[in-house]
Amino acid sequence: MAMTDYAPAPATAGPPAAPSLRDRLAPRVPGSAALSWLGPLLVTLFAGFLRFDRLGVPKAVVFDETYYAKDALALLKFGWEHNTVKDADKLLIANPDANIWAAGPSFVAHPPAGKWMIAIGEFLFGATPFGWRFTAALCGTLSVLILCRVARRMTGSTLLGCAAGLLLALDGLQFVTSRAALLDIFVMFWILAGFACLVADRDRSRRLLAGKIEDGDGSPFGPFVPHGWRIAAGVCLGMAVATKWTGLFYVAAFGLMVVFWDYGARRAAGVRRPAAGTLLLDAAPAFAQLVIVGAITYILTWSGWIFRPGGWGRGDVAGFVPARLFEALPPLWNYHAEMLNFHTGLDSEHPYQSWPWDWPILRRPVAFFYTEPKGDMCPAERCSREILGIGTPALWWGGLIALVVSVVLWLVLRDWRAGAILLGFVAGWVSWFPSALSDRTMFLFYATPMLPFMVLAIVLVLGYLIGPARSDPPAGPRRVAGAAAAGAFVLVVLANFAYFYPILSAKVMPYDDWHARIWFSSWI
Repeated sequence: MAMTDYAPAPATAGPPAAPSLRDRLAPRVPGSAALSWLGPLLVTLFAGFLRFDRLGVPKAVVFDETYYAKDALALLKFGWEHNTVKDADKLLIANPDANIWAAGPSFVAHPPAGKWMIAIGEFLFGATPFGWRFTAALCGTLSVLILCRVARRMTGSTLLGCAAGLLLALDGLQFVTSRAALLDIFVMFWILAGFACLVADRDRSRRLLAGKIEDGDGSPFGPFVPHGWRIAAGVCLGMAVATKWTGLFYVAAFGLMVVFWDYGARRAAGVRRPAAGTLLLDAAPAFAQLVIVGAITYILTWSGWIFRPGGWGRGDVAGFVPARLFEALPPLWNYHAEMLNFHTGLDSEHPYQSWPWDWPILRRPVAFFYTEPKGDMCPAERCSREILGIGTPALWWGGLIALVVSVVLWLVLRDWRAGAILLGFVAGWVSWFPSALSDRTMFLFYATPMLPFMVLAIVLVLGYLIGPARSDPPAGPRRVAGAAAAGAFVLVVLANFAYFYPILSAKVMPYDDWHARIWFSSWI
């Protein structure tokens, strides 16, 4: 059942006409097309203001920016990551044009796509804190717009779509990772973009399927249906994997998801042999569109290392020669083997490490930056200034409840939306459990790609709480009460984010005020 915010249709004489197969398989989202963009754009502008305001503050290298800001700069200059001198961070802060390069290439543990994205900001604005954080802020902002649109499509409500975007904009972890040159915000962005493409493809392909059947295609397997949006999804998921390998779990999860969607569409359309039709007509194209397109995208992000001389493990090459791609594949494979060895052997202790089962309850956040300013910067006897990588507690703890309710909606009501949301969340969460059991070092901000699916679970449950717009008069009070409860939740999240904002954005504040926001000893 789709939650909608449109008014009931006027009464007409006689029984209503039965909906067409196309309307049953893929009902169109009601409401004004202009408002469907205006509302999300306004929410996105708000998110953008939060993320770009004081983006260059602090004027320092924050947490793992020490790796990725310099690697991105090296990609611009050399095409591959390069060793730097010992005091490179201080040199860059003092002078963005400083020569920070030592001899030789650097071995890196992650593919280059996310660092190429960071490099866009450095190309536009220089090797400054604003420059290396620019693209992260842009992707964090655009992800709000994407979530607004995909939530609107899934719920049938522009209002709920805007609520989803607003909740994502008000999450502390998404806010912090949008304002730092780390990789996880890019993983989240590309996974969300890929998911949005797949949801759009689901609606479009079901309409095409229904249209062909209504036009007389009587094949027992059903008609062949093109899935153009899946090519875009393959590019997005390839970029996610090319940022961090954790994107692989989403490729596998979403690949299975779309096959089940195709089977469900053929079955709902009355195709006599839906399973065989799915395997014959949908499965192989889906593999090509998601896996092969994703693999090509992944390899292309290594172009700098393939076609430029001197990269780690690459040796000397010169010029752009197509044959060099095949020449580079064996050393590229060896490079990946070394990367895998690094990740499987990464078990050194870190003061801010946490385990996946800790993440949903926010047991151990990450201090990206902390100082105690003195002198004129401090308005009290003792002051604190921090960037704490932590989610907005009201949103995360409410999200846990929504995820549990989504399990019921999926298992009992067979709501496909709940199943897709749960799959997206689990792919970004449970996939970390085997690594945790081997004591691999990991952090709360690894959960960033899960965030959009947590928010989608919340707005799905809020939609059920509010109820459908087209209902009998006795449901009116229930709908008002549901809308009030949903609005109250959003306001609580807004207030909670505003309260935590100073320790998310490196605001100078009295120590006692800072400590009041550290609710648990594990947050220090």
